[in-house]
Amino acid sequence: MFSSSPSPKPEKIIESLKIFQDPFSSHSVVEAGLIGSVNIEKGGRVIITLQTPPEKVADYEELRQKITDGISLLPGVEKVLTVMTTHKGETPTPPPLPPAVKIELPEVQHVIAIASGKGGVGKSLTALNLALAFQKLGKKTGLLDADIYGPSLPKMMGLGGKPKTDDQKRLIPPIKFGLQCMSMGFFVPEDMPMIWRGPMIQTAVLQLTRDVAWKDLDILVVDLPPGTGDTQLTLIQKVPLAGVVIVSTPQDLALIDARKGLHMFQKLHIPILGIIENMSYFSCPACHHRSEIFHHGGAHEEARKLGIPFLGEIPLTIDLRRASDEGLPLIESDPHHPLSEIFLGMAKQLIHQITQQNTKINFND
Repeated sequence: MFSSSPSPKPEKIIESLKIFQDPFSSHSVVEAGLIGSVNIEKGGRVIITLQTPPEKVADYEELRQKITDGISLLPGVEKVLTVMTTHKGETPTPPPLPPAVKIELPEVQHVIAIASGKGGVGKSLTALNLALAFQKLGKKTGLLDADIYGPSLPKMMGLGGKPKTDDQKRLIPPIKFGLQCMSMGFFVPEDMPMIWRGPMIQTAVLQLTRDVAWKDLDILVVDLPPGTGDTQLTLIQKVPLAGVVIVSTPQDLALIDARKGLHMFQKLHIPILGIIENMSYFSCPACHHRSEIFHHGGAHEEARKLGIPFLGEIPLTIDLRRASDEGLPLIESDPHHPLSEIFLGMAKQLIHQITQQNTKINFND
């Protein structure tokens, strides 16, 4: 529920921050110069920047959480986002977190990540349609758009506006087509860039995962940004992943990057649930001539070499592009379209993969 109290003034927030002590000195966080900025948005959302020495980012995580919890209790405050950055614009290399330290997601039975080695291979479209396919197969599903720099979920689903919060100040995920959704794109204008450093990204990703009122989910699909950066490492270290699906086009350049991402997940002991080849070929809608624009079969061959499942091919079609631009996913607008059948088939394979892993979720046919 929203508070009836007016939003607090920045000076009130700063005064309240004086009760929090810098763990490395005898001063408050204000006196120690650790508070970089305090911004209060309409509706009582407070954003606090906590400046930390580059080598001590992990040491200040407990303080960051205490500040978030404490300031959220003030009258008129609806949501607190405390992000960490470093002094003098330096970018730290965060020390690895213990793999055993995982956040709790009591309302989520299983988390599946969708990843790619590079951008532009159709990973987000694949993640969305797979999530909707799970939903159509009777699994309660959520979709987390974890690409902080380039969120695409609001556009593809035709959603907008900031999510509301519940009485525990958790974000309530918007629901469309039965799919529970969360994305940084709900909080920033479509054309506004996110100029954030690594620790801020890590904090945002965890809050978009943990501080959301997911409701009774069988599967949470996480659409990762391309590459092997902060978001991927944060999710691997802090979220209990059931496995990851790699999306690639068949061309050699894309496969090189996909291979890097795949090896990263393998080294960190995350199960590889399969590889999908997107833009596998183009079939002309007029003459039905098939053109293999980006080559063909590369992802299939890569899966064979590495001994991991190949989930299938997705052709390059205008129907899929048009559906995403219009905010009406193809699997919803035309569930009997050949592409919709492909996504449903992939979702069934993934359910089988998870079942074989003997995980805690109970998938019954």
